[in-house]
Amino acid sequence: MSKKSPERTPPESLHLPRVGVETHAHLDSREFRDDLPQVLDRAAASGIAAMGQVFLGPEAYQANQALFDSHPEVFFLLGVHPTDADKFTDATLAAMDAAFASDARIKAMGEIGLDSYWKDVPPETQHRIFRAQLALARERDLRVVVHSRDAFAETLAVLDDMGFKDRPLLWHCFGGDEAIARELLSRGWLLSIPGPVTYSKNVELARAVAAVDMDRLVVETDCPYLTPEPWRGKRNEPALAVFTAARIAQLKGLSVEDAWRHMGQTAAKFFGLELPK
Repeated sequence: MSKKSPERTPPESLHLPRVGVETHAHLDSREFRDDLPQVLDRAAASGIAAMGQVFLGPEAYQANQALFDSHPEVFFLLGVHPTDADKFTDATLAAMDAAFASDARIKAMGEIGLDSYWKDVPPETQHRIFRAQLALARERDLRVVVHSRDAFAETLAVLDDMGFKDRPLLWHCFGGDEAIARELLSRGWLLSIPGPVTYSKNVELARAVAAVDMDRLVVETDCPYLTPEPWRGKRNEPALAVFTAARIAQLKGLSVEDAWRHMGQTAAKFFGLELPK
């Protein structure tokens, strides 16, 4: 007997108001090359009022920002990912500085940080480039969105050394337990929750989310990756953030709409966005 496919509930069927914020998407990736307008339309129909497009370096920003010229609901993040740190030069930093100075649509530096899962870039290179970008963020008083994979202690040590306690910082793709969450919260930072919180085996992540105050949580897809249930196994996209929000609402004992609205407001405050009431 063949295994029955899961029922794929359409995200718009949750009937959420258009007040949500998808804080982290890679919409310039090749996975969206053929249907980006439809993806953005589905996001709006599912209740998303704004979404953060992450440009992985100034070259990607220059090449692809025009994709979103007719979509003011898309705001930008710009940063060099740790797995690209070996390509970082003084010219890269200068181009980033110029972009932040000239484009108010860029709301944060990110995603930047450390990654010990992928071994292509030496740790010392990652640390140097992470610190260079943090220094620019401090100089320009920028919000920061941090990537940390298998490198929690090292990432935290750099941020503490660079004086980022109580500065505007969002921990992208949080996947830790309650103890890790409390370390981040004690520094005044926000946690961005991705689709894996919907996976039944992620018990510690679910417990962490349940323990965190709603004022410190936002939602993301990291699309096209990390697709939530019930669409796991398919390409992720911003509209599917509603299912992550639904799981967070369940863990917090809230209605989906209340959680959706609350996290949208938190994200809007962090990124400096204007949302519908």
